[in-house]
Amino acid sequence: MNDINLTTILLMVFIPFVFVALIIPVIKKVANHVGAMDMPDKRKVHSTPMPRLGGLGIYGGFLLGYMIFGEQTPTMNAILIGSFVLLITGIIDDIKPMKASHKLICQFVAALIVVIYGNLLLRDVSFFGMYINFGFWAYPITILFILGCINCVNLIDGLDGLAGGISSIFFLTIGIIAYCQGRIGLSVVITFIMFGSTLGFLVHNFHPAKIFMGDSGSMFLGFIISVITLLGFKTIISTSIIIPLCILIVPILDTLCAIIRRKLKGESIGTPDKSHFHHQLLRRNYGVRGTVIVIYIITILFSAASIIWLLVDKNIGYIIYGILLLCLIIFVFRTDIIFDHKK
Repeated sequence: MNDINLTTILLMVFIPFVFVALIIPVIKKVANHVGAMDMPDKRKVHSTPMPRLGGLGIYGGFLLGYMIFGEQTPTMNAILIGSFVLLITGIIDDIKPMKASHKLICQFVAALIVVIYGNLLLRDVSFFGMYINFGFWAYPITILFILGCINCVNLIDGLDGLAGGISSIFFLTIGIIAYCQGRIGLSVVITFIMFGSTLGFLVHNFHPAKIFMGDSGSMFLGFIISVITLLGFKTIISTSIIIPLCILIVPILDTLCAIIRRKLKGESIGTPDKSHFHHQLLRRNYGVRGTVIVIYIITILFSAASIIWLLVDKNIGYIIYGILLLCLIIFVFRTDIIFDHKK
């Protein structure tokens, strides 16, 4: 895989993009036929029933890209099996909602497959000059990391094009870093294939959306993001956990705030509400499209800081990270994302 050139990379993006863009209308009809519909309610933004199962199209693009450009390895087999477990779980949930505990069990099984069978482990990390080796704790920490990524993307999937757009920016950023460093491996092949697949889905999902990705898409995207991160620790991002965490700062921050907010209210952390990051922007009259674009811009800024940190100058990267993070913290305390200021 080390001799992959720019033309091959463009094909990795283009072929899944075209496939997903063309297959989504078919999947939309299937979703309508099987009743995989997202019905409007007081918690949701859309006002008309919307077909789900968009994740099936993204997964199809991923499989097609893998068959053309991928190589069969035990690690890749584990990724395919784990992702298939999540896809089936998501499809079932898109048709008839499952209990959160049942979905969590399926997510745990998928994580266990890539950790045990695929031997994908977060063995050590380095940040701010510190180095930590997890030893035996690498197993539970890796599983928690995968579950965290899955549910972060799942929680942020609340507006047209939001989860797909953030994921696309993640894939593109990791791909740019890998290409600039000349480090081409399994993680990079998956990265560019997924970039094309999510872009193909966004053709139909950006506001006004014609289809939602559903849990079949959000769980799969979160899983693949975690896998790319684990694969890339030794090849792309040089053992630093800063890169993926900062690119995904909005869904991570949103998830942490949701947990704190619900605990303060004495609610279960799985209780749905309308106080997420994107809801705060909607209340400020940005509109659906404007809110999504604002979050895209925030994600792009953190991605640019990551590229500068890794490829240009770490000190400049830290400064940009600090400024952006301070702005987000101010936003959190000036909105109701944690505390209800009206009360």
